[in-house]
Amino acid sequence: MEIPICGNATLASARIVNHVFNKSSIRFVNIDDLVLNALVTTDQVELTFPVYGTTPSVAPQALLKALGIAEIVNAEFNSETKILLIEIESITELAVLKPDCSALIHSHNSINGVLVTAPSTSDEFDFHSRYFWPWSGTNEDPATGGTHTFLAPYWASRLNKTKIISFQSSKRTGHMEVELVDGRLIIRSQATIVLDGELRI
Repeated sequence: MEIPICGNATLASARIVNHVFNKSSIRFVNIDDLVLNALVTTDQVELTFPVYGTTPSVAPQALLKALGIAEIVNAEFNSETKILLIEIESITELAVLKPDCSALIHSHNSINGVLVTAPSTSDEFDFHSRYFWPWSGTNEDPATGGTHTFLAPYWASRLNKTKIISFQSSKRTGHMEVELVDGRLIIRSQATIVLDGELRI
């Protein structure tokens, strides 16, 4: 399925537009007519995304069983992305989760994915997360900028910070710096061009 807010694709597209057309300030419009701005510098890409809220929710027992989670701290739902957020206590438990994705799909019929998160235990990062989305076509996303539209304000209110560093503890892993500025979310990360060529017709 097409993903309305995809951090990876926007990040990569911004770097390519900068490389091909030498533009540093780029404006994207997604399938929902949402404007996503990008600013490309020599060493990073800065994306501006919207900020979304969450509401208290319930994590079905079947879903928790499919994830391999016995106990949670909190469950919230973001209506714009239709993602269920589940907070657990331990980043160690988070890192070793091996969900039964077939059972996960059948455990809930009105979400696009489930985001599991936990507070960091080091000064290097503020929180860790993993995003499972078999409902959308892939079992796990290795690094997910779009989930930070609600993850950033969720943790910012708990940590009393507006600039936070996140770590995605997928098999590939990923990390990004996010900042809440005037009701918008700023995501800063890197994108590297690994292949450049010509198509001759």
